[in-house]
Amino acid sequence: MGLSNEMFPILIFMGVGAMTDFGPLLSNPKTALLGGAAQFGIFGTLVGAVALSQAGFVDFTLQQASAISIIGGADGPTSIFIATKLAPELLGAIAVASYSYMAMVPIIQPPIMKALTTDAERRIKMTTLRHVSRLEKLVFPVMVLTLAILVLPESTPLIGAFMFGNFLKESGVVERLNDTLQNSLINTVTIFLGLGVGSKLAADQFLVPQTMFIMALGIVAFSVGTAAGVLMAKFMNLFPGNKINPLIGSAGVSAVPMAARVSNKVGMEYDRTNMLLMHAMGPNVAGVIGSAVAAGVLISLFNN
Repeated sequence: MGLSNEMFPILIFMGVGAMTDFGPLLSNPKTALLGGAAQFGIFGTLVGAVALSQAGFVDFTLQQASAISIIGGADGPTSIFIATKLAPELLGAIAVASYSYMAMVPIIQPPIMKALTTDAERRIKMTTLRHVSRLEKLVFPVMVLTLAILVLPESTPLIGAFMFGNFLKESGVVERLNDTLQNSLINTVTIFLGLGVGSKLAADQFLVPQTMFIMALGIVAFSVGTAAGVLMAKFMNLFPGNKINPLIGSAGVSAVPMAARVSNKVGMEYDRTNMLLMHAMGPNVAGVIGSAVAAGVLISLFNN
């Protein structure tokens, strides 16, 4: 029931919003470009899945290819949300792939990050973040929600829940509700979400060749998204201004906060004093918004 009416992903986004701090993103807004670049993996994989179908290797419809491509955002709730609308028959395989790659962020991302950066780039120290006022943190979720409603209403359920949870946290006047969202509610919903997804893994639907293609396309999407974020940071460094450590570009995928922690860990391997965690949280939370927007675009285009 929670999957069919999309309630579980929405509740989880409320909890994630309550645990999110937009301060790093607001203090350095250009890092939002890294979160946007990481979504290239989603749309690139959509093209790849359609190409494979046209070549006769698989038989994915446009709706199924769209649902599979969102795995590149490494965002489990968003993957479930879009699969429920566009390809409910593939929900189990897409959810398993998405959560598997979220869990494997510390394994998959570092080799890609190191292959695309030089030793000097990994040692770049970023400037101290400016202080973000409470008013800015209160206005930002309202502004993003308003834009979502006006520009892309299909993404509003996810973005709205995300911003609502964050607004409760930043308001500072409903601490009991904020604590519930961050802890007991999101934990309970995660258990039910796992049970709901497990109920979709019937052998005749999951143990089929299509599942292997979904897993393969998923890791390609995730890898391309990681690489796109790193390359965008390198591109931004070609222009005057404060330099960006390209390692934080990999945090543009939506695995919050694991991707940001991986960026920080890899950076500290080369300089123990180079703390990148808060800088990486900027593209990380931008990636969450970006994947929800990407899902809204795909739903608006391909939902019959």
